[in-house]
Amino acid sequence: MSGIRLIVGLGNPGSEYEATRHNVGFRFVDRLAEFGGGRFSADAKLQSLSAQVALGSNRVILVKPSTYMNRSGVAVAAALRYWKIAPEEMLVCHDDLDLAPGVMRLKFDGGHGGQNGLRDIMSHLGQGAFHRLRIGIGHPGQRELVTPWVLGRASRQDGSLMDDGVAKALAVLPLLITGQANEAMKRLHTAS
Repeated sequence: MSGIRLIVGLGNPGSEYEATRHNVGFRFVDRLAEFGGGRFSADAKLQSLSAQVALGSNRVILVKPSTYMNRSGVAVAAALRYWKIAPEEMLVCHDDLDLAPGVMRLKFDGGHGGQNGLRDIMSHLGQGAFHRLRIGIGHPGQRELVTPWVLGRASRQDGSLMDDGVAKALAVLPLLITGQANEAMKRLHTAS
């Protein structure tokens, strides 16, 4: 299995979305940038914010698309082309309604599961063979409540659970980056 060279956090730009459940992918890469000593800068031609961090002996590029969630594929495809990175060397971090708050799951390949950012990325790439970090945000229980739920702020308890999950995912990330995806999955899935 290939190592990871690009980590993309999904979210919506703008301060009004900053603390929403939908932006937990952005928060994950923000934490990773803090941990790795990276600073995000805007890149208009890539329609994203990007940073580079050193994780152990590996350099990894972090990207936060500056497009809205449902247009994430534009920025992701541009980043892959610009840095000459194959999709299987990418990790996309996104919110997941089907997982309880704080539950984290790594996955390689598969469908989009209704997640609009993934749907757009897969449309632009023509495939789904890339790594995903699914970050549980819980489900409101009724379909008609989904939009206000994902665009709303998590409760203090759910936010704390999500922070704990992020810390667990960060702990296994070095394994994933060096191509040890199965070991990273095993450790993360038994920890959360």
